[in-house]
Amino acid sequence: MPLALLALAVGAFGIGTTEFVMMGLLPDVADDLHISIPTAGHLVSAYALGVVIGAPLLAAATARMSRRTVLIALMGLFVAGNALSAVAPGEYSLLAARFVSGLPHGAFFGVGAVVATGMVAPERRARSVSLMFLGLTVANIVGVPAATAMGQQLGWRATFLGVSAIGVAAIASLVALIPRDHAPAPATGLRGELAALRSVPVWLALGTTVAGFGALFAAYSYVTPMLTDVAGYAESSVTLLLALFGVGATAGNLLGGRLADHSLRGTLFGGLVSLAVVLGLFPLLMHTHAGAALGVALLGMAAFITGSPLQLMVMEKASAAPSLASSANQAAFNLANAGGAWIGGLTLAAGLGATSPATAGAALAVLGLGVAATAWAVDRRRAAAAGSVGRVVAGHVPEPAEAVRR
Repeated sequence: MPLALLALAVGAFGIGTTEFVMMGLLPDVADDLHISIPTAGHLVSAYALGVVIGAPLLAAATARMSRRTVLIALMGLFVAGNALSAVAPGEYSLLAARFVSGLPHGAFFGVGAVVATGMVAPERRARSVSLMFLGLTVANIVGVPAATAMGQQLGWRATFLGVSAIGVAAIASLVALIPRDHAPAPATGLRGELAALRSVPVWLALGTTVAGFGALFAAYSYVTPMLTDVAGYAESSVTLLLALFGVGATAGNLLGGRLADHSLRGTLFGGLVSLAVVLGLFPLLMHTHAGAALGVALLGMAAFITGSPLQLMVMEKASAAPSLASSANQAAFNLANAGGAWIGGLTLAAGLGATSPATAGAALAVLGLGVAATAWAVDRRRAAAAGSVGRVVAGHVPEPAEAVRR
């Protein structure tokens, strides 16, 4: 694997850290800015909104630029957003800074995935994407706990200065390790990139992402009360258990990348089935300490097995112009985050019990499997139609009986 993938992983590590660290810093930020914790929670939403808006917008705006240059510029915007967060004087300026920090997120992963797959042989494409995503999953094990501890000891502003430093290191890595000739300006331009989004298979792939990762976030958004109120863990143990989720996600990400290079759709189907099973078993696993710890790790593994296959599938369906579609897939991940959390919250509000979000997540995983199966059926019909056209052009029109056999 090219060393240049390390540069992409460093950027992903910084992005993953700044995305998730705010959850641990909410009480500190709320106290410092004299706002309530629910109001401080809007800072999480502001970042997610930046991701959803920025992913397709920045990918479209930079369609004619060298992808190497785009990655460096996106990481520069990331550094600026986090530096502004560190010096924000009040609630509204911090909201704006968090929005700016989220803007480059989706486009970085989207364009980075295109660059990563362009540097390796075709049989290693999914593995290259998983190595880029490795920075994101490792951030949940190392980056987020370390950044949270820094914020608690030195103040939350120090955390964002530290994340900015990671962004600077990522820029230096991108400049040093990504050769110019491996990330040229795409020939299609904006019009070609936009044309990719008119494809039904692309939208089915994006729909699979929303449903599949919506299943994860329906449960994961409320995993802390499950661990404390149902499994009986002390609040002080939750951080370690969430690190187990990161370990599972890292293992699943690497496993999914390796398996998807052998069977892309088989890995996707297997991951979604595994996710549905794990979430379906969650209410049972949460009744013992050991079962809850195992369930959290398996949840991370099952969910992230599908990460690389979903990203690669979107890129393949938009193979003529993958940057915008690949970035749109990152927006779909964040829509899944918001939508899954909302659906999980509805089950709690309905009084269905602390583990009911996991059951809702299992239903969403089954829905994702249905969307993926529909996409597979559409691909088969299109392939059959293309084969029929090819035989007609070649001068061979199959007899009715022959057509039925095929």
